[in-house]
Amino acid sequence: MKILNYIIIYIFITGTLIPIACSDKKDDGKSTHVSETDTLPMLIMQIQKCSRLYTTEYNIHKIITHDDVIRMQGKVLNKDFNIKLPVGDRKIAIPMTATLKAYIDFSDFSDKNVERDGKNITIILPDPQIVMTSSRINQKEIKEYVSITRSYFTDAEITEFEKQGKEAIIARINDTNIIETARDNAARVLIPMIEQMGYDEKNITIKFRKDIKKLNVNVEK
Repeated sequence: MKILNYIIIYIFITGTLIPIACSDKKDDGKSTHVSETDTLPMLIMQIQKCSRLYTTEYNIHKIITHDDVIRMQGKVLNKDFNIKLPVGDRKIAIPMTATLKAYIDFSDFSDKNVERDGKNITIILPDPQIVMTSSRINQKEIKEYVSITRSYFTDAEITEFEKQGKEAIIARINDTNIIETARDNAARVLIPMIEQMGYDEKNITIKFRKDIKKLNVNVEK
């Protein structure tokens, strides 16, 4: 006798920009024009002040469906059989919401991340990082069907389903555009900051590493 568990996860994603200013603006609102010798150290110091620059927040809504069916499996006369036992079914649908945030860590930002050629300046962004800041189950909207011959799902089982849901979100993070959104939003924050150092927007380039194959997602406790 074998218990077969089926879990289907439906994911819906919404993304929002987290507006963050991480540069000090002068009271007169004028751009600061300094010599090339002084500009680079000042620019690096201003960017380092950003530390963790959170640029993107994704709210992921998903429904975990679990179908618990008891079947008898085996082989008789070299023929496989798989029979559903008439002991009743258990089914549950669990709505869950998780929040993912993407940020750029500028704590190790240095002159290695900057390329300058006369009036042109290129910033090489560190790789975006992702953290799951929260997750919750909507307890009021859980739908459960349990035959009279079966027991209801326990809190421990539901907690395990939530864990599996988190793992499913993390496994599919590469299917989203969260990295591209994080990079675009970081550029929107950095370009005005660099302009304050005396550079023209047309001379500013933000570069990214293109060979990110797997994203690591940290989960806040």
